[in-house]
Amino acid sequence: MTTTLVLGGARSGKSTWAEAQLADAVDVEYVATSEMIDDPEWQHRVALHRERRPATWRTTETIDLVSVLASDDPAPVLVDCAALWLDRVLNSVGAWDDKDGWRDDLAGAVATLADAVAATSRRVLIVSNEVGSGVVPATSSGRLYRDELGRLNMQLAAACDEAYLLVAGLPLKLK
Repeated sequence: MTTTLVLGGARSGKSTWAEAQLADAVDVEYVATSEMIDDPEWQHRVALHRERRPATWRTTETIDLVSVLASDDPAPVLVDCAALWLDRVLNSVGAWDDKDGWRDDLAGAVATLADAVAATSRRVLIVSNEVGSGVVPATSSGRLYRDELGRLNMQLAAACDEAYLLVAGLPLKLK
């Protein structure tokens, strides 16, 4: 089975393109990594994603991507998205509070995920944001997030069979 990383900026078409790659699959495990928050604009974005997916697709809301990838479920997996996964992992390891050992904990979580991607027997598409082409964030938290997302994307790209960059809805095959 093929593992594919789908990168792109905001509103680049990456999620729609990734979903289209699985359009012929009746059963897909769609893994949503975000949390529902009390924000009407965010809730609207989530609703649009849900409405776009076929009714036969299953939704799993989790950041435990390793368990999903290790499953012997034959259905393809679409993870949307690794950037939101990273945000939740940064929270869980105490990065924003500069907790002792958070960098090692994060590196371990990222390496474990990359190993799970490389080892999975499932067809997988992982959507992630590409944030390295923009301006340098003005805040230390913005720079930390941008840097860690870049590192995560590099490890996922190395673990995946394929990688695409979406720009204006157009895919550019990187690998």
